[in-house]
Amino acid sequence: MASPLLAALRSPLRPSAPAAPVTTARARARADHDPGWARWGLLALLAGTAVLYLWGLGASGWANAYYSAAAQAGATSWRAWFFGASDAPGLIMIDKPPVSVWVMGLSARLFGVNAWAILVPQALMGVASVGLLHATVRRWAGPAAGLLAGLVLALTPVATLMFRFNNPDALLVLLLVAAAWALARAVDAATPRGAWRWLALTAALVGTGFLTKSLQAFLVLPAFTAVWLLAGPGRARGRLLALLPTAAVLALASGWWVAVVELWPASSRPFVGGSQTNSALELVLGYNGLGRLTGTEVGSVGGGGGGGGGGGGRSSGSVLQLVTGEMATQVSWLLPAALLLLVVLLVLTARAPRTDRTRAAAILWGGTLLVTAAVFTLSRGIIHSYYAVALAPPIAALVGIGAVVLARRRAPVLLAVTVAVTAAWSWVLLRETPTFVPWLRAVVLVGGVVVAAGLLVRPSRRLLVGVLLAGAVLVGVAGPAASSVVTAATAHEGALPTAGPESGRGPGGGPGGGPGRGAGGPGSPDGGARPPGGVRDGGGRGGGMMTLLQASRPSAELAALLRDGAAGHTWTAAAVGSNAAAGYQLASGAPVMALGGFNGTDPSPTLAQFQAYVAAGAVHFFVGDQSSASISTTESGGSDDAARIAAWVAATYTPTTVGGTTVYDLTTPAAV
Repeated sequence: MASPLLAALRSPLRPSAPAAPVTTARARARADHDPGWARWGLLALLAGTAVLYLWGLGASGWANAYYSAAAQAGATSWRAWFFGASDAPGLIMIDKPPVSVWVMGLSARLFGVNAWAILVPQALMGVASVGLLHATVRRWAGPAAGLLAGLVLALTPVATLMFRFNNPDALLVLLLVAAAWALARAVDAATPRGAWRWLALTAALVGTGFLTKSLQAFLVLPAFTAVWLLAGPGRARGRLLALLPTAAVLALASGWWVAVVELWPASSRPFVGGSQTNSALELVLGYNGLGRLTGTEVGSVGGGGGGGGGGGGRSSGSVLQLVTGEMATQVSWLLPAALLLLVVLLVLTARAPRTDRTRAAAILWGGTLLVTAAVFTLSRGIIHSYYAVALAPPIAALVGIGAVVLARRRAPVLLAVTVAVTAAWSWVLLRETPTFVPWLRAVVLVGGVVVAAGLLVRPSRRLLVGVLLAGAVLVGVAGPAASSVVTAATAHEGALPTAGPESGRGPGGGPGGGPGRGAGGPGSPDGGARPPGGVRDGGGRGGGMMTLLQASRPSAELAALLRDGAAGHTWTAAAVGSNAAAGYQLASGAPVMALGGFNGTDPSPTLAQFQAYVAAGAVHFFVGDQSSASISTTESGGSDDAARIAAWVAATYTPTTVGGTTVYDLTTPAAV
């Protein structure tokens, strides 16, 4: 078993400068040919990733009901699909651009509205991300580095979480990894002119990422630009000029949907959720853009408690968030190794030619890691622990490239230090969950010491060297692999999912996290099934307005009432907040009006508009209780229209109780 590994490590690095262009398909095939062990290794990696991400996937039910309801609406109405509306009639959009919902909506149209149709596309995105990262790293560092990078990404706990969940992050990761692959192809072109199509593809993929999760997609641009200008083909002037049409493609890919929404008559499209002025520009540049940096997200509950697919989670503005906060156990298992290897790669290539591919790879992945981590940790706005999935590909790439470079250069001291640091940090992170496989801490720590000591001895026997290198890989992935397995075995629901076992920082995986709940409540698509690991509900972090982050769980009686009451009405019901409306809509299969959008603080509809809807018979029921009337204007300046509507309904109509939930029939005469 050691021979293929040693052969891979003894093979030379990719050339510092691109070789002369090959002109025939057969020659290109020979140049890109990998040995048999590499092809079988890739097949095993992708198959194992698919099993990890697909096994028992339906147990999470609707996962994030907010996005599942939008996919349901898109499966019913093309208009709702295009705008990303949360309801088929199209009252209000989700508070993100709609590309991720487009994927789920199309899947639901093809395969029906169910948990598998919603979640399988996310898992396949994960498998594709692992494959593309392997291809990108392999291109400049060889197959061994590509396989190791793919393995690390696949086993990162937050990656396992998000590729089994239906937040936009899964698609964003896929698009940005694909953009890095396209950029590598552009850098390897013979001339800037020959690189144009790859640069255009890179820009189109990043732009589509912008229409998935707004400005977060642009965090890769500094590193991408630096790599092209430093290592791209041709003269500096040609490389610089090539950025002009690339920027035009980026602007077009990022802005076309925003332009359509801005130019479309507001009276004939849904309200832009997450904005206060019905503006897509405000959404992508404000609430989901600069507001996340400054902490001034207008309309967020409690002055920053919510966001599409998450709430609470305000950044502390400290670089220590990645190693002391919730993000640590999600993604940082190999972060110290990645940073150490980044420094080593830059030092080793300091005097290399301009086009050196090892240095280019270090800048590509290291720059992406540093910029993204800096924004996540130093911003003052809404940051959730699962955002850290964006850090997983650059960490994995740096570990794969750096480890193989050190092994090929026969640098046992640096390898030993890397292994020891990784083992020590894994031991620290495993202490966060003292009841979860407690013996693993000792195994990882002792294994790290043994492997590091063995590397320092510099054994000459090939078999022993192979065993030590394999041991180093096992020490590095043991902790995150265990956390990923328990993540896959646990169903996750709600707006704030967290990876790994319960940590003791609070129920639900975070400070003050909500208690776990069964996935199979009434109306759940899985019919009440529970996976072996139980259920993690990340829906809320306390009472008051934060309950808006929890999807409603209607009883069978209430679901039947809403389903039977839909005939003759545009919306079977209205409820404050998109998560409450989503639960009722998914359970009944009928449109439910989300008053105030995700946080209940968007000015849609106004009280006058809602009264007009009621007078026209467009809404049958109002579902809610007195907590709905307690919602008021937020500290960040959001609208109080939803609270005013709830108060008007409570004062005007007679409440009844259906399955433990307060319901108002808006078609009955007003109470005296």
